[in-house]
Formats: sequence, C-alpha cells, structure tokens
Amino acid sequence: MKHITRSLFARTALTLALAFIVFQVAAFWVVTRTLIVPVAERSADDLAGLIVLSAQTWVELPPETRAAFERELARRHGLRLTTLDVGATADAPHFAFRSQIEAALSRRVGDDIVLRGVPGTMAAWLDIPVGGHDLHAGFFPARYAVKPPLAAIAVVAVGAFLSLLTALFLVRRITVPLARAAAAASQVGAGELPEPLPETGPAELAELARRFNIMAAEVRDLLDNRTTLLAGISHDLRTPMTRLQLNLEMLRDAPSPARIDRAVADLADMNKLISGYLELARTTQPEQKTRFDLAGLLEEAAADANLPWPGAASCEVEAGRLAVRQIVTNLIQNAQRYGGGTPVELALECADKQARVVVRDAGEGIPGDQLEKVFRPFYRLEASRSQATGGTGLGLAIVRQLAETNGWKVTLRNRATGGLEAVLEMRR
Repeated sequence: MKHITRSLFARTALTLALAFIVFQVAAFWVVTRTLIVPVAERSADDLAGLIVLSAQTWVELPPETRAAFERELARRHGLRLTTLDVGATADAPHFAFRSQIEAALSRRVGDDIVLRGVPGTMAAWLDIPVGGHDLHAGFFPARYAVKPPLAAIAVVAVGAFLSLLTALFLVRRITVPLARAAAAASQVGAGELPEPLPETGPAELAELARRFNIMAAEVRDLLDNRTTLLAGISHDLRTPMTRLQLNLEMLRDAPSPARIDRAVADLADMNKLISGYLELARTTQPEQKTRFDLAGLLEEAAADANLPWPGAASCEVEAGRLAVRQIVTNLIQNAQRYGGGTPVELALECADKQARVVVRDAGEGIPGDQLEKVFRPFYRLEASRSQATGGTGLGLAIVRQLAETNGWKVTLRNRATGGLEAVLEMRR
C-alpha cells in the first residue's frame, strides 16, 4: 500500500483530484455569492412586496369584494390572505433562502417576522397587522424559494469529472511506460534480459524506450562477454600451466636447459594471454580525444608492420589516438595472420565529415554467416585453441569494443575479387 501511494501515478492522481475539488468548491462559492444569493435576495424582496401590497389592497377593498380578491390572489400568485386562525403553531418547513425571505418581510412590515407552519402542510404563514386587522398571509415556499441552478452545477461537475479522467488517462500513458522501464531496469540489474520495451507513444517516451532497449542489449552483451572472458581465461591458461607444472616436475629429476626454455615459453604465453585480457577490459572506457593527423598515424602503423604505404593527404581527426592505433594494428595483424600470406593493403579515405581506414587482404575471406561472430571474444575460425595458428581470439573483440566505446564503426566484408576488407569509419 505504501509503495502504491508513493508511485508517480498515485501522487499525480491525488494532486489532480485535490486540485479539481478545490476548483469545484471555489466555483460553487463564486456562483453562490455572485449569482444565487443576489437572485434569492431579489426574489425574497419581490415576494415580501407582493405580500404587503396584497394585504394593503385587501384592507382597502369593500368587504363584499374581498373574497373574490382572495380567490384571485390564490389562483394567480399562490398566496392566501385570511383573518381566520389557520392553526400555524409550528415552525415553518425549512427551505432554501428562508432567512432572506424573513429578512425582506421584516423590512417591509417594520417588525421581526418569523414564518410559521401548519402541521401536516408545506405552507409557510406570517401575521401582518394592517389597518386594524390581523391578517394571516400564507404561501408555498416551493413556488417562491430560489432553487440552486442544479443544471449548471451538474454541467460544471461533469465537465470537471471528465477533465479529471482525461488528465488521469494522460498521466497513466506517461507513468505506465516509466513503470515498465523501471521494472525492466530491475531485471537488467539482476543480470536478466527483459523483453524489449514497446517503442510507441509520445516521441520522448518512444526515444526513452529505444535507448533503454539498446542499453539493455549492451549490458547483456557485457555480461555475456564477462562470462566468456572468464571461461576463456580458465581454458586458455590451463594448457600452459599444465605444461609448466609438468616441466617443473621433470626438472626435479633431470635438469635440462630445453625444459627451462619450454617453461619460460609457457610463462610468456600466459603473460601474453593475461595482457590480452587486460587490454580487452580497458576498452570499456573511452579515451580522451585529441586532434591529430590520421595519415601520419597510418604511416607509423604501416612502417611497424612492414607494409607498403602509398601515402595520403593530411587528414585531421579528433579522436583517441591510442585507440585508433590499437584498432589499426589489430586489423593489420589479423589480415597478415589469416590472409594466407597475400599482400596486405592499408588505405585512407578522407571526406569532409568522415574518415575511413581500410585494411585489405587477398586471402580466403570469412563465410558470410560468421562476419559478425568473429568479433566475439575467443571466437576463432581456426578450430584449434593453439595460439600459434589461431591467436588468442581477442584481437577483433578488442577492435569492436574500442570502436563502440569511442563511437566509431568497424565492419568486415568479403571482397568480390577474393579476400577480406576491414573498414574503420569515424567522424572528423
């Protein structure tokens, strides 16, 4: 219950309900003070004037015509004048604006008037001493009492109620997607992959859902990569550690420089693996951007890899220089390792808003259904786990992770003439 009352929808609904209640009370007060009460006071004054005037007329009429006047008064105005005792001993029935009618009668008569009633009837009576006669005047309050404008009040109430429902509907359209996103975020925090949020509704909510779906997929990929990384570490380190342990045991009985060399090589392999893992872990943070010449960086990378560099015009970019160098180096090494010994080409395409680094080889290429899979950690086309033939399986994973972290794009595609083309696209 406490959680419900603290929800955005409940709080907003309560705020809207209170606002509409205050509005209704204020509107009713304004209508009452500016419309109903003035009309009631005028109606009460008119009724008091009619009663006093009728009593004065009755006194001035000849006795033989008074009965006809009384009948006409009752027929036309619902008033009764009589000198007979009607038995008005009880308090008059309560009706709206009774106080205004009594006040108006008191002003007209010049004395305090209190309305009386006859038990079992709905008429209100008052005594009017006029011309030496004690007249009793009676009327039906239902005929003269001002009724509140119920129709207007009902229209205002219905309008306010419909406005409240509309507001609650709009609030719900906003809060339900937010609640759904909060629940999905809890699932992501628990390591689960929730169902994609519907990317519908207002533009802002649709964009929020789209961004959340992308984030949830990225978080899931990170969790999968972490699991794969841990599994790869345990698998890849086990082989050199086993060889190292075996060599150490054999060294107890027969020391040999060859076994020592093999142990040192195993340690080098483990150090290489660990360096790759740490390098992959560091790719989750974007590098500080600097402005540098991309053509000069490619010339350095080509020289380090013993590649022919045809040269290129200066191409200034603003990016993380070490990240770009790491990506280019890994792509070159991948082409040299899997290009079947064919020449590797390095090219630069520089446009106004975009720069493209292209690494080509003329090897066998990659099957189309595996062009994306090779970016996964430890995924290798070569079936064995030997580093001599297949590497660690982290080179392209590091390339993709670095590119995504810095907002770049890396793609692989098979060339029509044979071989593979790797392209790094980045904004200038």
